[in-house]
Amino acid sequence: MTLTSQHKAYLFALGAVMLWSTVATAFKISLRYLDVFQLLLVASVTATLCLLLIVLVTGRIRLLANQGVRDYLRLACLGILNPFCYYLVLFKAYELLPAQVAQALNYTWAITLMLLSVPILKHRITRFDYIATVICYSGVIVICFSGGQFPAGELSTVGIFLALGSTVIWAFYWLLKTKDHIDPVLGLFVSFLFSIPFIAAACWLRSDVASLGMTGILAGVYVGLFEMGVTYILWLAALRLSEATAKVSTLIFLSPFISLIFISRILGEAIAVTTIMGLVLIVVGLLLQHFNQQMMRGGTD
Repeated sequence: MTLTSQHKAYLFALGAVMLWSTVATAFKISLRYLDVFQLLLVASVTATLCLLLIVLVTGRIRLLANQGVRDYLRLACLGILNPFCYYLVLFKAYELLPAQVAQALNYTWAITLMLLSVPILKHRITRFDYIATVICYSGVIVICFSGGQFPAGELSTVGIFLALGSTVIWAFYWLLKTKDHIDPVLGLFVSFLFSIPFIAAACWLRSDVASLGMTGILAGVYVGLFEMGVTYILWLAALRLSEATAKVSTLIFLSPFISLIFISRILGEAIAVTTIMGLVLIVVGLLLQHFNQQMMRGGTD
């Protein structure tokens, strides 16, 4: 049987979804052996090397000479946002919260992106967008006010704000990338490369690189490969091969539910009913927003 481009797109997309579904568990395991600065350093260096290999193998390296000073300055600023600020905040949120809560709250970034696009890009919010926002954040409220159903007791307020704050950083990152004309893989590589000195400096000032153990390094390498590097490339390949973006983009909504299985089976977290209820509300809100955008674009994307 010969695979069509669309079949390949589905395979790449499902591969990305499965790998992304493991990262919440990988974050928590990594943070048993590394602090947030050490994890950020190991994962970012790993992702940068992975992206460098892809840039070299695909011949994108020659495109570096075509970029101007402004392009590199913009990519440097993007590198400060992602991976430096975004993952530092996100890892701290995972350190303070159960994995099931941190991943559910972080999943609201698409709604945050839509809300921030109004003042920044002058986008118009429709009635369905307002409904989607209310549904999505209702899920956040259900999770955050769960009445201490988690083994560790009441949820960390700081952790909740950090998890939601990470969505703001991620949304700003993507809003700034809307005017980016550079090849996405090359751009991501350059941004990560620029971020390494800042991450290394933060790790030197706030942590102890010498205390890194092999177990922690391997855990951080996994995060770098399958959260920051390879999985992103798989998803880009799926979008490129698909006949229409909508045919594969909805598969990403499987990820948080599959993630709960890994969190339960590997981490041993008892999944709270409120987590499932809240996550369902969040995903329903995201799906409503997603399909509303597709209809506004005429269903061609």
